[in-house]
Amino acid sequence: MTKKLFLIIGAPGSGKTTDAAIIAERNSNFAHYSTGDLLRAEVASGSERGLKINHFISRGLIVPIEIAIETITSAIKSSSSNIILFDGYPRSFEQMHELDIFLKNDNSIELVSVIEVVVSEEIAHTRVLGRSRGEDDKEEIFNNRMRVYTDPLAIIQVFYEEKNLLQKINGERSIEIIVDEIESFIKSKI
Repeated sequence: MTKKLFLIIGAPGSGKTTDAAIIAERNSNFAHYSTGDLLRAEVASGSERGLKINHFISRGLIVPIEIAIETITSAIKSSSSNIILFDGYPRSFEQMHELDIFLKNDNSIELVSVIEVVVSEEIAHTRVLGRSRGEDDKEEIFNNRMRVYTDPLAIIQVFYEEKNLLQKINGERSIEIIVDEIESFIKSKI
């Protein structure tokens, strides 16, 4: 059976991971994966790949495409769920392009939609620097992560808009409203 993939993108602090986690908790047939969580788990494992990943993450940089695609697609394929919410990917034109090539050559995964949780840079800044989770929360690293997110954003938006796959959600409202809107949208597509 084909896995139905929903990519959820948004700035650091947009709430995309929390939104997706809540939706997956509410729906037992949904699985939620976060690129960040998968990559952090690899780092925590102490593997050679984890050490490479940490080299990039600790500087607020993007992990190389081969490592990210391999990590993501293996998680999707091994999932017991057929509806996959994946947040934090793609974060660059190259990642988007490589994922597109992968999906064209592998009919076990269908990209149904890309949901962008939209917040202003001010809101993102306040949320990230107010949550104090560790290295991520330093001003310089936040600014780097924000730049890494915003630099390729227009290209990513156009690419998915042209495929009629982009759905923008206002991420500056209450979490309940945002989650309900994303969940209703996903259910309307499956």
